[in-house]
This record gives sequence, structure tokens and C-alpha cells, in this order.
Amino acid sequence: MTCPPIRSKPSGRVKMADWAPKRFWKETRVVAESTGFAIHLDGRVLRTPQKAVLVLPTEALAQLVAAEWEAQQDRIDPETMPATRSANSAIDKLVAQKEAVTDMLAAYGETDLLCYRAERPLALVSAQAEAWNPVLAWAETALGVTLQVTSGVIPVAQPPESLARLRAEIAALDVFRLAGFHDLVAISGSLLLALALTAGRIDVDQAWAASRLDEDWQASQWGVDEEAAAAEAVRQAAFVQAYRFFELCG
Repeated sequence: MTCPPIRSKPSGRVKMADWAPKRFWKETRVVAESTGFAIHLDGRVLRTPQKAVLVLPTEALAQLVAAEWEAQQDRIDPETMPATRSANSAIDKLVAQKEAVTDMLAAYGETDLLCYRAERPLALVSAQAEAWNPVLAWAETALGVTLQVTSGVIPVAQPPESLARLRAEIAALDVFRLAGFHDLVAISGSLLLALALTAGRIDVDQAWAASRLDEDWQASQWGVDEEAAAAEAVRQAAFVQAYRFFELCG
């Protein structure tokens, strides 16, 4: 038995854009508070989704978040507000889940991207060594972290003392820096690259290129897939935005 299709009346259709809240304010201002910098919309303090007051640790970061709100047109588009999303996460989630998130990020050290190398071709092996070995050497010198490097994908056990030092580096971050750092690690797939970047050992372009070395190699051999390239461009923009958020935390 086949049921007739259900047809909605034209007047009952609601476009996705209709769900977005409308801009309800005219003036956006950063206001100094005793605990940091808040954002006021027509004199009303901006709050997180959990209704906490959105207070940022530095004026520069508050200005970035305020600029995102000021840039909204008729309707609010959260996709254009990455700094606001990170700030909300810091306050609403990381304050209560800092230990769990620290453990999750520290686990990247057990299987860090930089420790797993290609066996061939020789040109790729050489490219990985040139891009990744200096970061491993920096981690050993600056952080006292020595990690084992292997070929292939079979997991290799890492020294517990090195993993403990990596966790301590993450635990030292405040919740706002941790919000930006989380995205740097998750997008790049490498805890070491995120640490080297935030310590100033490499710049954001170098960190991104190092994280995408294998993918770029494949593209150079087989050609660029336009859809994959578009997705990578989005990820790269998010990576740069995460670093900017981290940097403006002070």
C-alpha cells in the first residue's frame, strides 16, 4: 500500500534564514569591568548562551568579539562569529570541563602526527623530516619532551614522563587560551605543532603547511580535487582564526 505524499501548503513553509534572530541593537561598545572587558549592545551586557556575562580577559579580544557583533546585518549569523563562539565555549564549557579537555588534548601526544612517517617515496620521507624534525628538536630542548618516531601507522608507546610534561603545558593555559588551543590541535591533528606555534617557534603559515604536508604531497602527485580544496580552505581559515583568538588572550 502506497501512501500519498504529504505536501505542505506554501504559506506554511519556513526558510532556514527565517530561524535566525534579527539584529535588535544599534550600538556595540566594549566596556571595562573589574574582571575584564564586557560588550554592551545598546547598553545591555552581552551574555553567553548559558546566560553568563561575556567578560573577556583583554581589551583586544573584546574588540574582536565586538567587531563580529557590529558586522551583523539584518539577521545574526553565528557562522561569521568564530571569536564569539570560542569565548562562549571558554565560559560555558571549559570552566567546568577544563580537566577533561586537558586530558583529551594531552592524548594527542600519544599519537602525534609528527611521529608517524611515510616509508616511501624518498621525497616525501625527506619533506616530512625537513618540516617536522625541527619541531621535535624544539620540544626536546624547550620542553624536555622526547617522543619516539616510527614509520607506518602502528602505534608506538611514548615515554610517560614526556606525556606528563605535555599535559602540564596544556594545564597551564587559562580557559580562554585553552579554547583557542583546542581548535589549533583539533584542526591540525598535532599537539606539538600547536605548542610550537603558540610558543612562537613557528608562525601560523608554517604550522598549517606542516600539518597538511601529506595532503599537499598527494595533491602534487595526483592533482587537486576542487571540493577537497574548498574544504581545506575553510579549515585553514578556522586554524588562523583560532590562533588569532589565542594570541589576543594576552
